[in-house]
Amino acid sequence: MNKISPEELLKAGVHLGHRKQKINPASKKFIYKIESGVSIIDLFQTAPQLDKALEFIRSLGKEGKIITFVATKKGARDIVEEIAKKNNLTYITNKWVGGFLTNFSEVHKNVELLNTLTGEKERGEWNKYVKHERVTLEKKMRRITSIYEGVLTLDKIPDALFIIDIKKEKNAVTEAKRCEIRTVALVDTNSDPGLVDYPIIGNDDALTSVQFIVENIVGAYLEGLALHKIENDKASKIAQKKAEKEKKISSNV
Repeated sequence: MNKISPEELLKAGVHLGHRKQKINPASKKFIYKIESGVSIIDLFQTAPQLDKALEFIRSLGKEGKIITFVATKKGARDIVEEIAKKNNLTYITNKWVGGFLTNFSEVHKNVELLNTLTGEKERGEWNKYVKHERVTLEKKMRRITSIYEGVLTLDKIPDALFIIDIKKEKNAVTEAKRCEIRTVALVDTNSDPGLVDYPIIGNDDALTSVQFIVENIVGAYLEGLALHKIENDKASKIAQKKAEKEKKISSNV
């Protein structure tokens, strides 16, 4: 994957930060200047940050590890959900459920309950219930689905999170740190970049900026997954040939 240039970031609107009054002191060194009261982000620092993050994301995919995308703010959540669904990736865009990482066993119980209810309904086992009982079960299924829709395939906590707006998603950042889960995030000038492992200093409000960063992150992850599949296929072929050779030797003994 080619390195991202400052010019590409500029075109996507990544350079526009928050107003001067909202600047977090920890982000000041990443600001090029203040123009008309608005912070202008130094894209010559953002570009290598993004490259570093993409390299990490690519390595996750290559190792077959799982990343979950977190974005619950208006606008950004629609972009993340659409791209994640399209590529069969896990995501949280409704709301961050407290304990999602620190108490994942409870989350998994809810997902298992949903799977159980779905199976029972499909097999016609709900016919034994009266109407109001079936309505109650339907409501329960809808509630669980609305909360966990993007993570129904997870059977363990993800290996990393990609986050849009760490100020809004502070609970996700806190839980990830507690669980020693690596974090990659698009961090605007109103937040402390030091709170995440791979900060990408940039506009987390403009949809063009969010779209550009998310598409590149997903692209790097999919590239890594493709390499993971190639290596797995190669290992499987080697193992198969070895087994056939051993079988042939044993049959000749």
